[in-house]
Amino acid sequence: MLKSRHKLQGKARSQTFNRLIPNIITVGALCAGLTAVRFAISEQWEFAMIAIVVAAILDALDGTIARLLKASSNFGAELDSLSDVIAFGVAPGLIIYFWSLSDIGGIGWAAGLFFVVCSALRLARFNSTLETRPRFANDFFMGVPAPGGALLALLPILISTELGFEFFQHPFVTGPWVVLIALLMVSQIPTFSLKRLRVPQRLFLPMLVLIGLLAAGLAGAPWHTLLILSFVYLGSFPFSYRSYKKLQIQAEAERLEVNQTEVDEMIEEDSSGTHLREV
Repeated sequence: MLKSRHKLQGKARSQTFNRLIPNIITVGALCAGLTAVRFAISEQWEFAMIAIVVAAILDALDGTIARLLKASSNFGAELDSLSDVIAFGVAPGLIIYFWSLSDIGGIGWAAGLFFVVCSALRLARFNSTLETRPRFANDFFMGVPAPGGALLALLPILISTELGFEFFQHPFVTGPWVVLIALLMVSQIPTFSLKRLRVPQRLFLPMLVLIGLLAAGLAGAPWHTLLILSFVYLGSFPFSYRSYKKLQIQAEAERLEVNQTEVDEMIEEDSSGTHLREV
């Protein structure tokens, strides 16, 4: 009897390989982020950027694959958060410090630290509000997500190396820029969540054409394509804010309507009870 019980417990604790795949991808993103730091130390800036982009792609895949394989777990969620802090907080902070901010000593280090801290705070806030967010807010992030913040923070490197504008390497340019992106990450500005983006059926074909153009751009001119995507993403903030506020007003109106209906029903029930007592 005891042996059979131990066997059942062993089966319950064992995991199939499919359930490990999302965690393997998350570990890959973590390794890519740390490898970006190694490239930055050796001043291989393009390779450092590539490593961060790879980490962002893997980060986008792990959650999707976990849902497809029904392999979501608390362990995976915690591992993903820790990986994001390192790959999209610590790694970009160190890269931008080695590239530019180290020229101004302690002030530059403080700017890099500020970025890392804001990245960690942004992820902590995201995890703590998952269960309490209103339904309409599921299509948005509050603040810039960590992968987007990492890529935006490294935008001066991309502009300087690809377009030859060395002005953007000056620490008094990169410092305020990194601080600004850090503040955007912990801000309450709603930004679009591409994971839950709904595409109307009539836009399927144009969307596929756009994805094809994007793939061609990344294959032929990856850095210029990333520059364009970065500016498009920054330009989407006013639209995401307006869309969020519109949905928020609609949700509030529906809530007030439901509350008014409940009040009317209670008044009607009270008046019916009073009438019966009088009869």
